[in-house]
Amino acid sequence: MTELYENDLKLIRERGMATLCGLDEAGRGALAGPVVIAGVVLDYAQPIDALNDSKQLSAKKRSELYTLITQQALAYEIVALPVSLIDEINILQTTLRGFQMVYEKLESRCDYALIDGRDLPSGIQGEAIIGGDHLHACIAAASVLAKVYRDNLMIELDGKYPEYSFAIHKGYGTKKHYEVLATFGACQEHRRSFRLF
Repeated sequence: MTELYENDLKLIRERGMATLCGLDEAGRGALAGPVVIAGVVLDYAQPIDALNDSKQLSAKKRSELYTLITQQALAYEIVALPVSLIDEINILQTTLRGFQMVYEKLESRCDYALIDGRDLPSGIQGEAIIGGDHLHACIAAASVLAKVYRDNLMIELDGKYPEYSFAIHKGYGTKKHYEVLATFGACQEHRRSFRLF
């Protein structure tokens, strides 16, 4: 069993709990596309080998783990919140709302939530942990679901807006993305509340 799983189980034992819910997001810093929030309640009787922070994994390994997590988890939820909401209430508030939405769907299945980051939204029984996606298995699992789900959404958007190459940079502020923005301007999937030019 990996250190990430051991950290989860240690917390469960210390707090006298039965289950944890890990929550994480993908796309918070992107210039385009939705922000995606995922939550996972792992089955600790079925540890998933190679589970790690999604940023430390190849796209192929993330996809493999996505399948395993969705098949073996006790419960999971994923929400994608649109650009229109991000521009209306800002990315932080949108992300916090997404955490609340996912938690509400999983609350009956978990005793305590661990959220990657520094902010704990109101109404959530749990704690925020900076760098939690490489400390706790449940958060790492959520990071994988959020990342793969969002990447797939951005690949779909690439078909609709091929000139922006969303399938390559997934909406993040790469040099190529900024060059294309300078040429074509923003599309409907760009966050107008972000600095795009």
